[in-house]
Amino acid sequence: MAKIELFGTAFCPYTDEMREWLEWRGCEFVEYDVESDLIARERMRLLVGNPCVVPVLVEEGIVVRVGWEGRGCTIA
Repeated sequence: MAKIELFGTAFCPYTDEMREWLEWRGCEFVEYDVESDLIARERMRLLVGNPCVVPVLVEEGIVVRVGWEGRGCTIA
């Protein structure tokens, strides 16, 4: 499992902002698009429950952020 994981979607602008922030900080991370990756979506649901809001940032298996700067996109 990656140390830093970003769960998001292609349509969510806040996922883009969190990705850019991680890149700016020089963090190595793995990104999952929960709209196209059903396994990643189910894993995210187990971590955060419902309703699912992206982006979700996970470090070493622990959720450290849900949403970006108080904003996020809800997924079905």
